[in-house]
Amino acid sequence: IEEAVQSLLSQKIDTAAHIISSRYPFRPNQRVNRSYSILEKAMTFYRDGFIDRYTGDKLVHPAILRILSLSCPNEFPYQKHWKLNETHIAYWELMPTIDHITPIALGGKDNMDNWITTSMLHNQIKSSWTLEQLNWVIQKEGNIEQWDGLTSLFFALIQNNSEYLKDSYVKSWYQA
Repeated sequence: IEEAVQSLLSQKIDTAAHIISSRYPFRPNQRVNRSYSILEKAMTFYRDGFIDRYTGDKLVHPAILRILSLSCPNEFPYQKHWKLNETHIAYWELMPTIDHITPIALGGKDNMDNWITTSMLHNQIKSSWTLEQLNWVIQKEGNIEQWDGLTSLFFALIQNNSEYLKDSYVKSWYQA
């Protein structure tokens, strides 16, 4: 960068451009829309023990959060476009999601070997950065026998009140 700037100071724009393109080239990231089935998400979350693998924090089964929003919409709001001012912060802090250990934009594969459970918040922070760039390490997976993300309570809630299954999101998690 310094050499390129020095070239600019000398009015040598072509030299600066050559320095950048040969030593620090721009590589545009290709954006690929990904969508995971509820079953793929469930398999990943259970494998990782509902633990944010970047922090070691406990995460909560997604349907539990939705049931809280259905039952207490004013106290635990959910907004389908995830607007921060209209969605309870617990969705960002406790909702498990799939992240790619090696970002797709940097050549990572879109398969379960490259998937890891993290919170929505940490997924947003990580974005397309590598673990090395962020100075992050992968934490040990959780033990589903010790922490199931409140999955057992999810099934108890459904058994206690099957009306929750009228919500398609809750139903899809129940079926998974």
